[in-house]
Amino acid sequence: MFDCGKIAIIGGGSWATAIAKIVVGRTHHIGWYMRRDDRIEDFRRLGHNPAYLVSVRFNMDEIDFSSDINKIVDNYDTLVFVTPSPYLKNHLKKLKTRIKDKFVITAIKGIVPDENLVCSEYFHQVYDVPYENLACIGGPSHAEEVALERLSYLTIGCVNTEKAKAFADLIASDYIKTKTSTDVVGIEYSSVLKNVYAIAAGICSGLKYGDNFQSVLMSNAVQEMNRFMNVVHPIERAIIDSVYMGDLLVTGYSNFSRNRTFGTMIGKGYSVKSAQIEMEMIAEGYFGTKCMKEINRHMHVNMPILDAVYNILYERISPQIEIKLLTDSFR
Repeated sequence: MFDCGKIAIIGGGSWATAIAKIVVGRTHHIGWYMRRDDRIEDFRRLGHNPAYLVSVRFNMDEIDFSSDINKIVDNYDTLVFVTPSPYLKNHLKKLKTRIKDKFVITAIKGIVPDENLVCSEYFHQVYDVPYENLACIGGPSHAEEVALERLSYLTIGCVNTEKAKAFADLIASDYIKTKTSTDVVGIEYSSVLKNVYAIAAGICSGLKYGDNFQSVLMSNAVQEMNRFMNVVHPIERAIIDSVYMGDLLVTGYSNFSRNRTFGTMIGKGYSVKSAQIEMEMIAEGYFGTKCMKEINRHMHVNMPILDAVYNILYERISPQIEIKLLTDSFR
């Protein structure tokens, strides 16, 4: 039976904090890499993350903090990466320690910019991590609800089913239900696309489209996601599973969704820059939209919702005009 060994969290945001809460609640020890020493000092002093999910209290005796990513990688067996995708490369540039023999889990719901690779492919191609040592965490899981211990369902993806089950069993609890999948690439792409579609849902909300249309938008988004995934990674999958459609629905509808919030601001007339400044949090879908548009230039999948969001965010086409064109394409 595979043993996950000592587990470390890489990243300091809300989802990283939520995953740290899940893991340390079961193991009573984690390593935790955070970039900023001042943030670590505040965390130790306050007993909680000073910037995210401040209601979640931690026992400082159970956490080995470090701003040195090499120290954490050296000392831990399983590395859970939870940094925003645009910053992943900058964190990894500091890495001098090989990670190919580590169990690398990505909880990053985004694409590595410039490379246009989902994170597992990036770790495999750039850092030679074999696919059997690569896993992902997917499913409908707002960090805020995990912090409140509201029932959530997570899927652990890994081509090595024994390793997927080991980590799934490790993090399961009264409020975290888990299952496994071998569809790592599909889970990662769906995690990116659902953010794009949540921005679309937000834009339509900002434009005062009602619930009737939102349901049609989500229905078309599921079909669009399925079309793309059947081209990029054609395996047998049920798109209605919670790790795909469930994650799409919660991101498209929930008030906790920063991508929907970002889209709503765009629909109300904010510029991209002003919306980003006011949110003070990263909407992964903004970066994911550009990456997915570039990837689809080679795939040639019919993706009208992706195209519409890209045109609004990057070509500065009026949301009113672009969404009206999109509504005319739906049936």
